[in-house]
Amino acid sequence: MFAAEKFLDLSHCEHTELFVAGEPVWTAISRIAAYLEAKQSFLHLGDIAEGAYVGKRVHVGEGTIVEHGAYIEGPTWIGKNCLVRSGSYVRGNVIAGDGCVLGNSSEFKNCLLFDDVETPHFNYVGDSILGYKAHLGAGTILSNVRLDRGEVVVRDGSGEKHATGLRKFGAIIGDRTEIGCNSVISPGSLLGRDCVIHPCTHWNGLLGDRQLVKNRQTLDVVARTD
Repeated sequence: MFAAEKFLDLSHCEHTELFVAGEPVWTAISRIAAYLEAKQSFLHLGDIAEGAYVGKRVHVGEGTIVEHGAYIEGPTWIGKNCLVRSGSYVRGNVIAGDGCVLGNSSEFKNCLLFDDVETPHFNYVGDSILGYKAHLGAGTILSNVRLDRGEVVVRDGSGEKHATGLRKFGAIIGDRTEIGCNSVISPGSLLGRDCVIHPCTHWNGLLGDRQLVKNRQTLDVVARTD
C-alpha cells in the first residue's frame, strides 16, 4: 500500500539506494543522513554568488546557481541546473535532484527532492519526500512534528493507523502534485500523483492519485457603519 513506486517515479531520482523494496516509502527519510555521510566527494561545479554561504560537504552540480544570501549547510547534495534563491536556508541532510528550485525564505532539512521540484517562496520542507515535478505554492508548510511530540502515524483510506517509527515526518508528495498557496500539510500525510490542493487547505492523511481537494470558505460582506 505504501510502496515508493506508488507515489514516485524512481527514474527521476539518482539516489534510489534510499528506498528498500518491501518497505514503506517513508523509511527512506531515516536513511538520508547516513547516505550523505558515506559520500566521499562533494564538488562545487555551479555558479556560487559572492555573499552566499556554502558549508563543508556541500555538492553543487553543474549549471546550478546559488544566489547571494543563500545559506547551505552540509551535508547537502544539489543536482544540476538548480536555482537556490536568495534567502533560502538549507539546514543539512538535504538532497535535491536536477532542475529544482529552492526558493527565497524557504527552509529545508532532512528531505529529498526529486528532479524538477519547485519550492519557490516561503516554504518549509522538513523530513519529507517530494516527487518529480511536485510544486508547493507560496507559504505552503509541510509540518513534520505532532503537537504532542509523539510518534507520527499514517492513516490509510479506512482510517487505520500505521506506526512509522518516526517522531519527525512531514509528507510524501507524489509526482506532479500541486499544492496551493498557504496550505498546511499535517505530519504523516501521503499525497498521490497528479493531485491539486486548493490554496489555504489543511490536509491530513492519505490522498489517492489524481484527486482535487477543494477548499471553499464562506465570506460575509457587510456595509461599513462608520
